[in-house]
Amino acid sequence: MNKLLGAVATIALLAVADQAHAARDYVWAAGSSTVFPFSTRVAENFSKKTGKKSPKIESLGTGGGIKMFCGGAGEQFPDIANASRPMKKSEFLACQKAGVKDIVEIKIGFDGIVVASDKKSPDYNFKLEQLYMGLADQSAKGTATVKNPYKTWKDVNGALPANRILVYGPPPTSGTRDAFVELAMEGGASKIPFLAALKKSDEKKFKATVSPMRTDGGWVDAGENDNAIVGTIEKTPNALGVFGYSFLEENASRIKGAAVNGVKPTAAAIASGQYPLSRSLYIYVKKSQVGVTPGLKDFVAEFVSDSATGRGGYLQGRGLIPLPPAVHAQMKAKAGAMPAMGAPKE
Repeated sequence: MNKLLGAVATIALLAVADQAHAARDYVWAAGSSTVFPFSTRVAENFSKKTGKKSPKIESLGTGGGIKMFCGGAGEQFPDIANASRPMKKSEFLACQKAGVKDIVEIKIGFDGIVVASDKKSPDYNFKLEQLYMGLADQSAKGTATVKNPYKTWKDVNGALPANRILVYGPPPTSGTRDAFVELAMEGGASKIPFLAALKKSDEKKFKATVSPMRTDGGWVDAGENDNAIVGTIEKTPNALGVFGYSFLEENASRIKGAAVNGVKPTAAAIASGQYPLSRSLYIYVKKSQVGVTPGLKDFVAEFVSDSATGRGGYLQGRGLIPLPPAVHAQMKAKAGAMPAMGAPKE
């Protein structure tokens, strides 16, 4: 009798374990708010084409999504991390430590970071160094850095409008924030001779000096919802907002983008790299989950298909800037072969 009860208990435990293993019958992607609308659209099309359950897409910011992705293998962690910047070496190593070994990096297209305003606001034409000077916690004045003293954009440069400096942008967990810091803040500071010299002599100190955003109200962390930032700048006279190009294109009747270094944010200028605040977008895939999570490989194939991320694809209509055809072909091949990436350089 005891043997029989023991056998029944064992079978029950195995059934529970098997059920837990197969608990998730859908693809799960988490991360960048910029990639979110693209990933959501791919999920809709994937579900329609295959009849499979629609993937779960979460907007947590690039850093938050990669952290969750790197939490471990198995169904309780996302299969895909959406990212609006490349994975960092520290994140890659955290993944490895948690047992997430075979990560596949796939570039899906380009995006630009825009500095946008309400249609009624004056036109802005920023130089990179002016964005740094207006928004940094420690700004340049003369040949030294000081606690940011500038109250209006005209204080930064006489050619800019006399509006107060008030910019709503993404929080530190966002890939858009990371990219803006690298391209605008560090890029702008590099144009100022004494800071360029600091970068050359001590890059770590340079980054620590110029990267932090001002905390006196000139820059406001506005969360991961870029649509909310669009709404805020519409309601707040003379406020500016920082977000991905797709949100500008989607709301072109309500807002406008500032020129940077004389270049307006357009699809052509972003794809060519002429627009200074241009970046690449990625998805990171757990190879170990292919064949385990139903539909994962098909979902990735849909993401890199000609109809989605190819020229004229449905994501281009959403604001994604397509890759050059040869690079797009390479990404399709990657999605098929699933080669694991190596450790990033930094």
